[in-house]
Amino acid sequence: MAEVLLERADRVAIVTVHDPDRRNALTLDLSDQLVRAIEDCERDDGVHAVVVTGAPPAFCAGADLTALGEAREEGLRRIYAGFLAVAGCALPTIAAVGGAAVGAGLNLALACDVRLVGAHARFDARFLQLGIHPGGGMTWMLQRLVGPQTATAMTLFGQVLDADAAVARGLAWDRADGGHDELVASAVGLARASADAPRELVRTIKSSMRRTAVLDEHAQAVDTELTPQAASIGTPEFQARLAAMKARISGH
Repeated sequence: MAEVLLERADRVAIVTVHDPDRRNALTLDLSDQLVRAIEDCERDDGVHAVVVTGAPPAFCAGADLTALGEAREEGLRRIYAGFLAVAGCALPTIAAVGGAAVGAGLNLALACDVRLVGAHARFDARFLQLGIHPGGGMTWMLQRLVGPQTATAMTLFGQVLDADAAVARGLAWDRADGGHDELVASAVGLARASADAPRELVRTIKSSMRRTAVLDEHAQAVDTELTPQAASIGTPEFQARLAAMKARISGH
């Protein structure tokens, strides 16, 4: 059954696109389910971070070609909605990429804040080879992440990055050896710092990072961070952690 699964592991949500027989290709229904899963994560105060993955053997083989062939602008936007929900998520997101991320599947991986890769990960733009123009903001996301040269090699020259090349080019943070379960466990482990921190602080930091990413001046970044930093100093969570740290230092 094609579905998007949502599990929770100690304040980390695991969102799995599950249609292994079709390599998790995004249909309109799966994209709708992905939107709802991300919305559920954002509504759940017990979720502090989100891991996005695909059922083995692929991460996501792109948009279902039948749906893509029948899509017009409205249909395309509905296909985009799934990975755009991930891109807009207020919580930190990690893609656990254990297999091929192709076309719209590449977009889904790019939409996450961080990517971890397994040994069989493969990042393939594929749009040119299919005879269609990239969509969903792929050219923007890819160039911002890896720079124009690597983005051009992937988009216009058909270059495919495997796990090691993705890490070397800055497309992925790290490689996790082992099978799919080990990869997802590594992603959950990476999310631990956010899972253990106050949820509102995590959300606020991610929001500030989005705002400062488009600024040109250091002084503007200082002003952007000043108000939320001052507010965080006044929270009970900070005071409790400060007291605990002082107690450890003093040995009491």
